[in-house]
Amino acid sequence: MCEYCGCQAIAAIDELTREHDTVVNLTGDVRAAHAAADVPRMADLARRIAAVLGPHTAVEEEGLFPALAGDFPDHVAALRGEHRVVEAVLAEAAAGTPDDPAWPARLLDTLDLLREHILKEQDGVFPAALANLSTQDWAVVDEVRAARKGS
Repeated sequence: MCEYCGCQAIAAIDELTREHDTVVNLTGDVRAAHAAADVPRMADLARRIAAVLGPHTAVEEEGLFPALAGDFPDHVAALRGEHRVVEAVLAEAAAGTPDDPAWPARLLDTLDLLREHILKEQDGVFPAALANLSTQDWAVVDEVRAARKGS
């Protein structure tokens, strides 16, 4: 993952990056479960990914994105849209193993989208945040994170 700009020296970015790493690792487990035709395991892993992404997405959408939207409105809008797509597919497994036989393939396609999304954030959003966010903006990001940890 990204290490070239120094953005991981910011605690909030470091934590978001570690969450990305966790999701990428879980995605590999989903692919292994798919290869074993273990759809219940895929659903369990989808719930674990959703659990990581819930607070992660809140930090991005309530902390980072508002501070960047003025300079990068189209990029931020696209990332928000990708969040909705990923959330929708993961939510299909929220109550258990989806009955839809097309869901495993849909999940894999969505995880491909998520991987590309992570790269956009790490190679674009995080360095842009490092360059553009003020001390007050970072305080908002930290407040959102703290609120999510408390809930």
